Formats: sequence, C-alpha cells, structure tokens
Amino acid sequence: MRVIPVLDLKDGEVVRGVAGRRQEYRPIRSRLSDSSRPVDVAGAFRERLNLRDLYLADLNAIAGEPPAFKTYGEILALDVRLWVDAGVRELSRAALVAATGLDTVVIGLETLAGPEELAAIVKELEARHVLFSLDLKNGQPLGALSAWPQPDPHSIAQEAIARGVRRLLVLDLQRVGVGSGIGTEELCSHLISRYPDVELIAGGGVRDAADLRRLKDLGIAGVLVASALHDGRLKPGDWLSL
Repeated sequence: MRVIPVLDLKDGEVVRGVAGRRQEYRPIRSRLSDSSRPVDVAGAFRERLNLRDLYLADLNAIAGEPPAFKTYGEILALDVRLWVDAGVRELSRAALVAATGLDTVVIGLETLAGPEELAAIVKELEARHVLFSLDLKNGQPLGALSAWPQPDPHSIAQEAIARGVRRLLVLDLQRVGVGSGIGTEELCSHLISRYPDVELIAGGGVRDAADLRRLKDLGIAGVLVASALHDGRLKPGDWLSL
C-alpha cells in the first residue's frame, strides 16, 4: 500500500486542511519543513521520507481560478510523480492540466460537470492517468449531483466505473485534518469487493500506523496523508513494515 503525501495549495502556500472549511486553512507548521512554499514541502516529502507520489489539491483552481502551472512545474523538477486536482469541470481543462507532464490528473466529483465529461476525459487521457475522486462531506456526495443517474456514493462510483474509470479515490473532506480516521471503511470495502480490478485510494483523517494497517487489510492500494506526516505521528517505518 502506497502512502501519498498531500499538499493543499492556497494562495501560493501549502496550508493545513481542516474538515473542508477552506476559508479557515492556514499555512502549515511542520516537523518536516520550516517553509510552507510548495516546492520546499514537496522536497521534504521526497528527500526526508523518500516518497515520490505526491498529491496536490490546487484550492484556488478548485474555487474557479486558473491552475498554478508554474508551481506544478517546480515540483515536477524534483523527480516526483505528481497527482493534481485542479478543479477540472470538463475535458478542456483536464487536457491543459495533463499537458504539464503530470502523472495523474485528479477529476473531483465536487467540480466535474457530470459522467459524460468524465467519460470523455478518460478516453482522451487514458484511464491510467486519471483518478476519479468521489468527494464526500460527512458521507454525502458533493458537486453537480443532478447530472448523475442516482446521487448516492455507491451509484456514483458504479457509474464512474461504467464510464471507464479504473482508479478511484474515496475522500471525505469532513474527516480531513481532524484525526478521527477516514470513516469510509465500509464504502471502501464494498467497492473493493465489487470492483477488484479498480485501484482504490482512500483519504481524509488518517491518524497513525494502526490506521494504515487497517486500510491495507481492507485491500486499499494507497492512502492520502498530510497532518500525520507533518506532526510526526507517521514515520517511514510505519509504512515500510506493512
């Protein structure tokens, strides 16, 4: 199981996410880096923790502003595999983001226009470069739900997979940064059982090594982590021993 550090990018700095309340996010304080500059934090993940897959949530872009392409390029120069959620609504933005050389374009339910656009993106970029994020808040889906045949998490995941998705993230924003666990284990377990060929990633609220072990036992392929790394609650030995 891969550990994938998260960089929440807002106004040019890496901020600490708390329960999806983005207006309250403030620059990180971290044991890994004295700086909140994205390239410095990414470099700390790469050099101090030897983690090469990095997830960047471009919060300004998710809110409707242009993507931070310069920042993406600076981080890519560190020889990492960068995954970016840049608030993709439709194929045109997905193609622009992919053109920067990212490993993975994250397509978030929160901003996506609907399943038809998702199918077009998967076809254009290839499924291996697309991660569909099933964005939840307190277990409830976020976004333009009227575009989906049935707006519950199981049905949205089913529809996304039917449209070609082969990599799926289950992310509950209410759990981010509050140290309460991911809270989506039942949903993840169901999806893994029903769609064994789909790579499933989980995120939001990972606390410690015990959480990692539970998620690995469920069959989860990767987990997004931020606060537990910055606070020192998770160290390389915790995932290297899995």
